Amino acid sequence: MRRHPTRVARSTLLALAAAALLGAATLPTAHAAAAAGSAPGVAWLAAAGDADIERAFAQARSEKKPLLLYWGAKWCPPCNQLKATLFNRADFIERSKSFVAVHIDGDLPGAQKLGGRFKVRGYPTMILLSPDGSELTRLPGEVDAPQVMKVLQLGLAGGRPVKAVLADARAGKPVSGAEWRLLAFYAWDTDEAQLVPAAERPGLLAQLSAACPPAEADAATRLLLKALAESDDGKGLKPDAALRERVRQLLADAPATRRQMDVVVNTAADITKALAPEPGADRRMLAAAFDGALQRLQADASLSRGDRLSALASRVALARIDATKDERNPRLPPALLQQVREQVARDDREISDGYERQAVVTAGAYTLAEAGLWAESDALLKANLARSHSPYYLMSQLAGNARKLGRKDEALRWYEQAYAKSEGPATRLQWGAGYFSALVELAPQDAARIEQVAAQLFAEAARDPAAFHERSARSLQRVGAKLADWNRSGQHDAAIRRLQAGLGGTCGKLDAADAQRATCDGLLKSALKKA
Repeated sequence: MRRHPTRVARSTLLALAAAALLGAATLPTAHAAAAAGSAPGVAWLAAAGDADIERAFAQARSEKKPLLLYWGAKWCPPCNQLKATLFNRADFIERSKSFVAVHIDGDLPGAQKLGGRFKVRGYPTMILLSPDGSELTRLPGEVDAPQVMKVLQLGLAGGRPVKAVLADARAGKPVSGAEWRLLAFYAWDTDEAQLVPAAERPGLLAQLSAACPPAEADAATRLLLKALAESDDGKGLKPDAALRERVRQLLADAPATRRQMDVVVNTAADITKALAPEPGADRRMLAAAFDGALQRLQADASLSRGDRLSALASRVALARIDATKDERNPRLPPALLQQVREQVARDDREISDGYERQAVVTAGAYTLAEAGLWAESDALLKANLARSHSPYYLMSQLAGNARKLGRKDEALRWYEQAYAKSEGPATRLQWGAGYFSALVELAPQDAARIEQVAAQLFAEAARDPAAFHERSARSLQRVGAKLADWNRSGQHDAAIRRLQAGLGGTCGKLDAADAQRATCDGLLKSALKKA
């Protein structure tokens, strides 16, 4: 799943609000029902296989339009954010007449194979493609909708693919102002090494920021902030007083901060650590500057509930920046704790739409937990189980809470329930792998149960023709790796052999030339220790 309810290692929440139930698409295929996750007024074409994609590109060529591909899942809160704040906008609906809109639901039968074709992993991902299939750009999913509309317009204006723009920018060749903005707002988080390997990204972003012309100051600032956010662990930019002062001045400028809202909210703690690697005066100064900016965003009525909650969650992350990662009861200012309680309770009380509730409540529960308010986090999640269209997402959070607090049996019960309630082939393998991993880690002595759950997952994979592609393959590989760890000393060889025998029949049905065959054959390759 894509970095929800937080960016996990990348600090605070993504934009999380999700409001409108999105209407049906109009493509006359067997998969048309899947487009129920798309916005009313947008002629989304549901795609679950190569044939669907080829029809969509044929339409794009016939109508001389680009193609916008949206990759998401029902349970994904940031996906619901897009549905609420972008796809249902009148200007987006009108603009959609300028492109062919294609929706790939990750749980459709052939979706994971398509994921490999388009190099998409995290939900959501949006790609703008030319009619001949060339990738023009990847749209950011975490910025607010008006900014996305501007980036979309840049991509639709007949410009060059972002790959060509980047090559010229790196070579010092002429790049237009619009193209600098396209680079600044490119979805680097979902690039999947299409433009640059992840390890090289901090340095590249810093290089681009320095090369931006004076007239594109906002683009330069955005690229700099993104470079700083990825410059921890000795990568990218090196901190100095001038950089710290530049960021401090940005944070003091309310309009400038608002224009960079998503980067400020999502990476406040990361940037603070990058600029001040050690606790001390510099770190305290930056944390205070970020906190002031985040308070303004938290109170900004032009932002969605999810964005305002993201700002508050980022303040919590800053407040515990010097705490250890596994600190369960951080010492936070009482006033901040009270704001967390009040804002989460207000959101829970006021939200009426189920999609917005799914996004904001899960984010609120996470924020409560990060603040050390574990009982309140659990109570919020439990009270919303019956109101959620994907309760397994909330159940997995309850499992995570229990696990962090050392309540192993309770954690396993919630993980098991989450797997049982999960829906869709890719999602079931993902949630099942999560349950299995927890089972091996928390109850390694329960050999019968471990073998039973592994066998169930392999049986589900056998019924899914795309089980060994992309996300589903990674879920199964996670199971295989856990089995190898569990059988490190060879004490469970008999169970591994039984699992191999069952899996072998599934692998044997796959064509030897199919990449899935090698993935399937390799799942338990290292799990058996004895001859």
